[in-house]
Amino acid sequence: MILNRDSIKQGVVNELIRESVALGLTTPLTDAERSASLQAALDGATPGEDVWLFGYGSLMWNPAFHFAERRVSRLHGYHRRYCMWSAGGRGTPRQPGLTLALDKGGSCHGMAFRIEADKVQGELEIVWAREMVGGSYRARWVKLRSGEGPIRALTFVVNRDHPRYAGEIPRNVATAYLATAKGPLGSCAEYLTNTVSHLDELGIVDSQMHGLLDGVRSFKGAPPQGCWEEGAWRITEKL
Repeated sequence: MILNRDSIKQGVVNELIRESVALGLTTPLTDAERSASLQAALDGATPGEDVWLFGYGSLMWNPAFHFAERRVSRLHGYHRRYCMWSAGGRGTPRQPGLTLALDKGGSCHGMAFRIEADKVQGELEIVWAREMVGGSYRARWVKLRSGEGPIRALTFVVNRDHPRYAGEIPRNVATAYLATAKGPLGSCAEYLTNTVSHLDELGIVDSQMHGLLDGVRSFKGAPPQGCWEEGAWRITEKL
């Protein structure tokens, strides 16, 4: 299954979470709730001006929306971390993977994309259909630093109250999930490799991500065991 502009508009993300919904692992936002979320975000924009969007994971190397400009930027106050379970795209409800989100503290280098004012509504509808499916992210306006000057941008931070929030996972446990989990969009290892490769191309140093990739490449163990209880994934074995 391919995640691109056309497939997102056709509802592929909803297909990816269908099994999770059937098993009660997530509750998707309604179309009305998603539209209200987008409108709430746009209420913070300056009318008639372009909007910047900050990407730190797959949005960097597979944005799937149209943009007029991009800049390497740095965000303070949040860091990139594998802190969210993935039971649809790069995992399954029975063997979840992990995906990146922005969590509180530290800083993060990524890519800021400028969307022209007359295209903002349509392009962000595509982004919202991709990212704002089950409420695991919260849209936030943030301040970025770039070589060309400061940028005010929208981005997505993890919702710590959501069942998909994984919290602090030990490095060896995260490595085991990333090395073994895969779903309709491919494997977590592939996602990590693509992200690190793109960071390298941009000259962005992220020792945590490189360390995880080294661990994934050398991992020889079996998939870790876990279960869904009390509305969240629980790790049931120590590695």
